[in-house]
Amino acid sequence: MPRLSLPDFSLEGFRRQLANVDALPQLCVLGVVSGLVTGGLMVVFRLLLSLGGLLLFPDGDPEAFEALPSALRVLMPLVAAALIGLWLIRLPPEGRRIGVVHVIDRLTYHQGRFPLRNWLAQWWVGVVSVIGGLSAGREGPAIHLGAAASTGLGQYLRLPHNSLRVLVACGTAAGISASFNTPIAGVIFAMEVVMMEYTIIGFMPVILASSMGAVVAQLVYGPEPAIGIPDLHLRSLLDLPWILASALLIGLLAALFVRVARGHERLQRLPMAPRFALAALAVAGVAWWYPEVQGMGYDTLQLALGGAAAVDVLLAVAIGKLLLTAFTVACGIPISIIGPILVVGGAAGALCGLAGQALLPVGASAPEVYALLGMAAMMGAVLQAPLAALMALLELTHTPGIIMPGMLAVVVASLTSRQLSRSQGFFLTQTRQGLHPLQQPLMQALSRVSVPAVMERSLVRTSRMVTRDQASALLESNPAWVLIERSTDDKPTLALKAADLARWLLEHDEPESEDDSALLDLLEIPGQRLDMAPIHLQATLSEAFERLNDKALDALYVEHGHRPKQKRISGIITRDAIERYYRFSDSTHG
Repeated sequence: MPRLSLPDFSLEGFRRQLANVDALPQLCVLGVVSGLVTGGLMVVFRLLLSLGGLLLFPDGDPEAFEALPSALRVLMPLVAAALIGLWLIRLPPEGRRIGVVHVIDRLTYHQGRFPLRNWLAQWWVGVVSVIGGLSAGREGPAIHLGAAASTGLGQYLRLPHNSLRVLVACGTAAGISASFNTPIAGVIFAMEVVMMEYTIIGFMPVILASSMGAVVAQLVYGPEPAIGIPDLHLRSLLDLPWILASALLIGLLAALFVRVARGHERLQRLPMAPRFALAALAVAGVAWWYPEVQGMGYDTLQLALGGAAAVDVLLAVAIGKLLLTAFTVACGIPISIIGPILVVGGAAGALCGLAGQALLPVGASAPEVYALLGMAAMMGAVLQAPLAALMALLELTHTPGIIMPGMLAVVVASLTSRQLSRSQGFFLTQTRQGLHPLQQPLMQALSRVSVPAVMERSLVRTSRMVTRDQASALLESNPAWVLIERSTDDKPTLALKAADLARWLLEHDEPESEDDSALLDLLEIPGQRLDMAPIHLQATLSEAFERLNDKALDALYVEHGHRPKQKRISGIITRDAIERYYRFSDSTHG
């Protein structure tokens, strides 16, 4: 009777399963864990903001800058910039990179591995920038803290790098979900802005992570979204032309935001201290008259959505907060911009709605409707994430009827911003290398699978010089490759096809002679030989492909283990094997 093979529930078996492209159950487990971890971290972050509110604000509200004396609220951005600068100046330039831009960079060029020092810096900068009165949000810290903690767990468990990439998306989605209580928008944001791909394998773990993040946040803060939205409806289709015109204006504002945030060469050449001082002074100067530009600004957005915000306040937020947030980024202070651009979009939309009422007194929709559409349009245009903006609009309003005008507003604003700023979105314009390499279909496909799924495990190792008997013994296990050690450190640097060695032995089947100790030089035997370099077992196929190109090789031997003297070879991966996998996956999904 054939033996029944039992499932491998060990950690090593879990790792092997994750290396494949179809490891959906294992990835879903990681998604649940990632969502719980990120949701918990987001609760801790919000509690720190609340603690700062209790210590510094009269009513304990960390957004009530209007209740502070003018001198204090002007001083706070200066102190915040100084505290952030004192923390960051001790770090090397790489250690100062935090937020969503850092998440995209680590996913793209470091397979989702995050340095601890950047993670700790995110806690400090995230809390101080919001409490200290800079124009900053909490969503960027949530994404960074969640993504880094999730992949940190994966690194601790030594999971393959393709699963670390999924954990980045899980942490991102759960961060957005726990911040806004919008789980669908969290999923779409993670796939549209960070991962830049839509796959079933990627979606399901991210959906679970986003759901778990929302569950944790709702257990602490209740089911209400972060921004309370009244019951708003489009009054008439006659509003559509003015909605399109308003979206065009918001698209122009979004293009202005992206352009200012890029900074200028002269500004970037300044040392950190004067740059941070310029940003803090700009915020302090506007905050003397309009404290609404400070912090996240959700209280001001709430007033705009309720029709209670004054026109001058809306102007100060739509123009002042937009320029202050962008200028702060240009000066190098790593703040979160997602919350502020929602507030800016809401204020700009409300102003457009007031103008629409003046032009069409009868039948025009309320300015609050335009404020709502302005939020989505600004988010979609600045981030070039139209689907995430629409999902956020739907989840915040629970009004399906708002989606049609929302779609028009988001598309017009995004198209306007994209054509004028010539950028791929705010976050990609902030990355050092610009274009996201994972936008390439080849790298996307190869990054979903780790090396063990494709490597050839049937191999033997030997030295360069062997006897005929030793050569015959090498072939007894029917290996596919013979790894030849020809260096002093016993590292295999050459692979010979075992079939070529077997063919040579058959062709030279000489009768037994007295000289059985004659040595064969495996480098002299005709056949296919490949120069090799090492790669780690956890690496993805995209990492292997890049290493093959960098080293101008056709094969890599796969090392397992972390200590130098305890590393062992698990297999060999060739360029042909990677190309065969890509052609197969492309034909399967095509």
